[in-house]
Amino acid sequence: MIVRKKDKVVVLGITGKQGTFWTEKMIAYGTNVVAGINPKRAGETHVGVPIFASTAEAAKAVGADVAVGFIPPPMAKDAAVSAAEAGVKLLVVLTEHIPAQDVMAMHAAAAKHGTRIVGPNTAGLVTPGECFVGIMPAFVPSVFKPGRVGVISRSGSLGTLICLNLTRAGIGQSAFIGIGGDPMLGTTTRDALEALDKDAGTDAVVIVGEIGGGMEEAAAEYARTMKKPMVAFIAGAAAPPGKKMGHAGAIVTGSTGSYAGKRKALEAAGVVVVDTPSQIATALAAGLGAAGRQRAVSQ
Repeated sequence: MIVRKKDKVVVLGITGKQGTFWTEKMIAYGTNVVAGINPKRAGETHVGVPIFASTAEAAKAVGADVAVGFIPPPMAKDAAVSAAEAGVKLLVVLTEHIPAQDVMAMHAAAAKHGTRIVGPNTAGLVTPGECFVGIMPAFVPSVFKPGRVGVISRSGSLGTLICLNLTRAGIGQSAFIGIGGDPMLGTTTRDALEALDKDAGTDAVVIVGEIGGGMEEAAAEYARTMKKPMVAFIAGAAAPPGKKMGHAGAIVTGSTGSYAGKRKALEAAGVVVVDTPSQIATALAAGLGAAGRQRAVSQ
């Protein structure tokens, strides 16, 4: 799920306003956008990209490793299922408010065809200095800087803030993985943590979590096996007990999903949990040590 410059990216809904804007940004940053999908404009070229009627046709003609969708909720399921059936291995679903039954159908198709879904309701993926897929401001040098610290976040805006703070502290990022805010995600915090643990270009990991659900607790189980330094921030510490806060999946049941429960699980696994986002850079520097800090600054 770490996108590379060589990966062939297909944009679903490329001719819409958002699809056009972000495709131009992705291409300018270095993303290898090879095709766009719009059945009504097949055969045309848009922002320098050939348009096909379906993902299957694009995959056959130019190849397709990654697909990203700028698709309205009512049409998101069909676009996602078609991409999975076409053999796309990584599907970034930006759309939010997709009906639950449609999300279930998307995940079923992905499982059947071996497709990894990131999202729904994700802001996307960034490999700083190389490429990005989605709606993250990868092209803003004050926010993203190439380095060796991986960042995982359910929230795109909070993830952006964390990367901004890291960059200001001189700490670059190896990858940003926005897992998304939908209740039924294709990629969990644990999945992203495993990917960054296996990534040779990542020396440390930042986990940006939220109250609700059990993803951070599940990630903590895997974190026990890791040797890379990890720092976490959990949003929602001040949330009233028993209340549903934040993203659609932020549901707290008893101690499961609570701030205290998540913090306890992560700290027991050796993860340093900070109280505010501004403390992450300092905690990382302490965990990495002098040699690690130098590697984290640049590749």
